[in-house]
Amino acid sequence: MTIELDSEKRGWKLEDIAQEMEELAFTCGVDIADNIFCLRERPTPNLFIGKGKVEEIAVICEEEKVDTVIFSHDLSGIQQRNLEEVIGRKTIDRTQLILDIFAKHALSPEGKMQVELAQLEYLLPRLIGKGVILSRLGGGIGTKGPGEQKLEVDRRRIRKRIDKLKSDIRHLALHRQTMRKKRKENALPAVALVGYTNAGKSTLINTLTNSGQTVSDGLFTTLDPVYKRLELPNGERLILSDSVGFLHSLPHHLIEAFKATLEDVTYADLLIHVLDVGHARIYEHYQAVMEVLKELDAADKPVITVLNKIDLLEDRSWLERLKSEFAGSLPISAVTKENLDLLLEEVQKVFSGRMASLELEVAHSRMDLIDLFYREGKVRQVDYLPEGVRVKASLPKALVNKLLGKKYIRII
Repeated sequence: MTIELDSEKRGWKLEDIAQEMEELAFTCGVDIADNIFCLRERPTPNLFIGKGKVEEIAVICEEEKVDTVIFSHDLSGIQQRNLEEVIGRKTIDRTQLILDIFAKHALSPEGKMQVELAQLEYLLPRLIGKGVILSRLGGGIGTKGPGEQKLEVDRRRIRKRIDKLKSDIRHLALHRQTMRKKRKENALPAVALVGYTNAGKSTLINTLTNSGQTVSDGLFTTLDPVYKRLELPNGERLILSDSVGFLHSLPHHLIEAFKATLEDVTYADLLIHVLDVGHARIYEHYQAVMEVLKELDAADKPVITVLNKIDLLEDRSWLERLKSEFAGSLPISAVTKENLDLLLEEVQKVFSGRMASLELEVAHSRMDLIDLFYREGKVRQVDYLPEGVRVKASLPKALVNKLLGKKYIRII
């Protein structure tokens, strides 16, 4: 059920909203029987849409043997109850559908906690109107997670569970903060991949780091944060991170629930914004990502915009137009590796001031430093001399500054 309200200025056509809803449903494993469009000036308080349209949906559900109706807008608990009574089928909204996808893709304990927190915060204001429906929740989409575990849940128990989840997530956030502090001490810059869901971020991180992150043609296939080490052509190493993809009109409470995951974007030294160059809604996708970045206070960070999936373009003539409209953007293919060397050079330029090329002499008693230089920089030459080990290398300036003045090392 795809709905457009006159009061909303989405910038999205009704057909495009419907297509994205179908993609979300497909990702959730749903077979779509029909997609009904509805244009309204404003929602009704009891059914959201008109009584005649609801009865039309009921007839279609009976004829097509539909068991679930999905609305493209959020529904109140009362609206959801009333719709289910008239239609005679389980009725869920867009947020419930997204949460179910999140629940399927959350693998880590933290990811599962964040999903449960988002589900419970969604459920809490909807207890009024649902009543005994909570005790009748069955399987299928829109019920994965707390709905399966807490059939007779009440407000007090939900609030208590929400407080516990928030506390646990805060503890995990403190752990990540400690890890970030350690990274800073080791002078490792952080680069975060951001982009609309299914833009190809997981494929890009796999290709750049030769890793095996799960990739599939669906929405929100990456939910838990992914961290990989990446070595630039000059030998500098950095931490590359990927997490949940963005979506237009992403409910605010979902962003709040996943801020612990998305804070990697906030603390990153550089963002790589990945766009699907072949998508008809590329401009809207770009705007949706920028809106989420603003919510995260990360819109002013240095950004490299990449136009991904150029290998799928039959006609590349309009790439020049896109490159001019997305200033400084770089066309790439994460699959064929086209222009990835140029991307690494652009990243290297951003951090060029962090590295220093120098020659050092290290005491024989501190051979551990030679291993450190190989790990944190690019070693060009090593000579073992009677007076010490002479090394020519490019090293992070922060590491060099930590070693200055030590008796066991001398800069030549």
